[in-house]
Amino acid sequence: MHGIVLLDKPAGWSSNQALQKVRWLFQAQKAGHTGNLDPFATGMLPICLGEASKTAGFMLGRAKTYVARARLGTATATGDTEGEVVREMPVPELEPDRIRDVLASFRGEIEQVPPMYSALKHEGQPLYRLARAGLEVERKARRVTVHALEMRAWEPPLLEFRVYCSKGTYVRTLAEDIAAALGCCAHLEALRRLSVDPFREGDMVSLEELEERQSQGQIDSCLLPVDAGLADWPRVELDGESARRFSHGNPVADAAGPDGPVRVYDMAGRLLGWGEIQTGQGLRARRIMRL
Repeated sequence: MHGIVLLDKPAGWSSNQALQKVRWLFQAQKAGHTGNLDPFATGMLPICLGEASKTAGFMLGRAKTYVARARLGTATATGDTEGEVVREMPVPELEPDRIRDVLASFRGEIEQVPPMYSALKHEGQPLYRLARAGLEVERKARRVTVHALEMRAWEPPLLEFRVYCSKGTYVRTLAEDIAAALGCCAHLEALRRLSVDPFREGDMVSLEELEERQSQGQIDSCLLPVDAGLADWPRVELDGESARRFSHGNPVADAAGPDGPVRVYDMAGRLLGWGEIQTGQGLRARRIMRL
């Protein structure tokens, strides 16, 4: 079973738990996902099954869209509902225009200090393990990009916003920084991922839907093609001998196409794998598909 499932991850599940459940439902030998969602969060978790797992690493850098609901006036150790309350502040009277102005200041390239409760590593240890042990270490600010950020609702003390952002953006931290700019503190009460480029919300399926399709023998109808996540990469087609060389991991000197990563197919339209074209070096294989 090879392909991509756009799982609508339920709250309370870790990304790995959801991955293993989907892998079991499809009886897939290999599986991987394209970026963690915190257990309290819901929404899109692309899961790559079988040979599609070879594409997961290429999709980790894709931009994502979230809807978040922050509760102002209360900060937690984790920045979300799973941590204990560490600070409380009165919520100032805020006009919607003031909030919109602050949100506008966070659009574009910004710097974020990653939270202690994250999977980033310090001297080989995930930060969240150090945080659970009561330790805090210095973290360097990282540059991320907020492509779009807008207020969806303001019903004090709850602020709901939608953000379209680059890889590495912590929405928990964004909520805390927005609150600080408003003269307050906050934590995320809810977080939902709506999209991971190039996929969109309407293509998600729930665990319940997958289980129902499995019981009907139709679970493969929930699979997207192996190359669906890299559809924006240029397509290169190879004839017989060139296709054979590529499939054995050998370079193809006369392959025609733009410089950069490409999807590689034979003349019958069968996906051979992912490659990269460099001027003067031809096409080199990066991942070979065994479909």
